[in-house]
Amino acid sequence: MPEQPQSVSTGSAPVVLTDPAKAAALFQESVGIMARLRAPEGCPWDREQTFDTIRKYTLEEAYEVFDAIERRDFAHLAEELGDLLLQVLFYAEMAANEGRFTIAEVLDHLNRKLIRRHLHVFGEEAARQAGNAADVDADVAGSAAAVLRNWDEIKAAEKRTSGSDDATQSRLDAVHRSMPALAEAAKLGSNAAKAGFDWPHWRDLLPKLAEEVAELEVEVAAAEHDPVRKQAVEAELGDLLFTVVNLARHLGVDAEMALRGCNLRFRRRFHRMEQDTDKPLEELKPGELEDLWARAKRALAAEERAS
Repeated sequence: MPEQPQSVSTGSAPVVLTDPAKAAALFQESVGIMARLRAPEGCPWDREQTFDTIRKYTLEEAYEVFDAIERRDFAHLAEELGDLLLQVLFYAEMAANEGRFTIAEVLDHLNRKLIRRHLHVFGEEAARQAGNAADVDADVAGSAAAVLRNWDEIKAAEKRTSGSDDATQSRLDAVHRSMPALAEAAKLGSNAAKAGFDWPHWRDLLPKLAEEVAELEVEVAAAEHDPVRKQAVEAELGDLLFTVVNLARHLGVDAEMALRGCNLRFRRRFHRMEQDTDKPLEELKPGELEDLWARAKRALAAEERAS
């Protein structure tokens, strides 16, 4: 029987540490279940799935994990993390069925990466054996910034070793196109900034915002007479959004989190509007709707201050 999880005291509630033996046994069981589901005598639905049919669920599960974290719903988070892990097992089993790789190779890649990029924890020799070819200082002196610098240098060395760091590559290639657009824009701006291509200060983005708004107004006016210009409107709106995301980066704000917060406030205020009237919103005049919105905003703000 696996040993009971250890706990350490942090001055408040004890912190339970993972029991590796128990986790390994359960993970082995999960791998076996996934293999059985995909076996000839397994589940017809699971056997029919492909990388293309499953990928949409991966994004859904990732966002459900994000939502559980945001709501601090930790009981639900444990379940959602299991659903996300299922996606990994599913892909690995499909790859194994096609003779491409197995879950063991996935775990080996992960373990080696964690060791070689954390030489300050596992030691320089272990990191070297795991594939680290970068010359970095293992003594980070408790600095998270130093850890990140080492991580970037080790990652760059990995690319050089793999032969992917050639003249045809861009430093922006590391930013995956599969990312949500807001996150991709922030990452692109951050990577470009490392090359010195950036606005010096957040205030320098304010004139750029005004410039993008003016260009958008021009294209919108033109599109009213020429529908073909609609693509130009989309492009200018994209430029405006990209500038806003980079402003958020300069301010130390995550644009995705900022927008999610705005969405939540809008949900709550709109719901309060629905509660504060006896009529359907569709029957109200614009001025009445605006008054309802203002009252909802004030009421919710007062509730937040009181809580």
